[in-house]
Amino acid sequence: MTTAKILTPEESSRVDRGRFDAEKINRPTMTFWQGAWRRLKKNPIAIAAGSLLLLLVIFMLIGPALSGEEYLTIAPKQKNLGPDGTYWFGTDAMGRDLFSRVWIGCRLSLLVAVVCSFVQIAVGCAYGGIMAYFGGIVDSVMMRCIEVINSFPSLLVTLLIMMVVGKNVGGLLLAMCITSWCGTARQMRGQLMQLRESEYVQAAQMIGASPTRIITKHLLPNTVSILILNLCASIPSYIFTEASLSFLGMGLSGDVISLGVLISEGKAKLSFYPWQLFFPALVLCLAVLGFNLLGDALRDALDPRTHN
Repeated sequence: MTTAKILTPEESSRVDRGRFDAEKINRPTMTFWQGAWRRLKKNPIAIAAGSLLLLLVIFMLIGPALSGEEYLTIAPKQKNLGPDGTYWFGTDAMGRDLFSRVWIGCRLSLLVAVVCSFVQIAVGCAYGGIMAYFGGIVDSVMMRCIEVINSFPSLLVTLLIMMVVGKNVGGLLLAMCITSWCGTARQMRGQLMQLRESEYVQAAQMIGASPTRIITKHLLPNTVSILILNLCASIPSYIFTEASLSFLGMGLSGDVISLGVLISEGKAKLSFYPWQLFFPALVLCLAVLGFNLLGDALRDALDPRTHN
């Protein structure tokens, strides 16, 4: 007959520790952002898109100095030259280095897109946060204002503003930002109205936190992932919009260097000097492609349904 062995307190403690160690989760605990970064690093499309955008930024910063050729001074003897060892992208109709002008134009196009995107997000977040937090009559009135603004065709509004203000960078920024925030405001309103019923928001209200603090400290930080996706989607859209307006002659004037202006100038000489259109258009397509691919990768990385 087998008798049960009585364990000493030390042996019992060791057995309990071994059982606890066996039941422990081996995978380290990660925050939401750590998990998103880990998934993003494992996505080859995200790596390729990030590398492409980094390469474009490097060329934007050092491209004119790297070429060493003049992009402002008119040189009639060098006009309409094809790509060679001296002028890597050729020259334009006034003999200016096209390689340097493309990267200078890319700077302005990207700057316009980034500024417009941040204005869109800032105004949309503030407007949508106020609508979602107060609700009721405030929400109804502010939503009707958005519907009135959206009832005007955005292209018509842009053309009218450019005609009044002029074909300059300031007028272009104003024209592109005047109605762009409406979609972000609606998106933030829907997201924040769900978060408004959360327990931590109700607790903040009970201890007397001000509406401004609740919106900025509790509601908006929980929409950062949506804002990042919105930013990555807005930047290529603005780049393409600026190029389209300038290409059609309704954007920036010819004395300003941007990708749209360069494409518009190259269009007139496409039959004889195609490189004057090809290289600015190629850089534009690469920039838009890089941001679109990065936005898709970020959407997958930040999607809670992909958490492992």
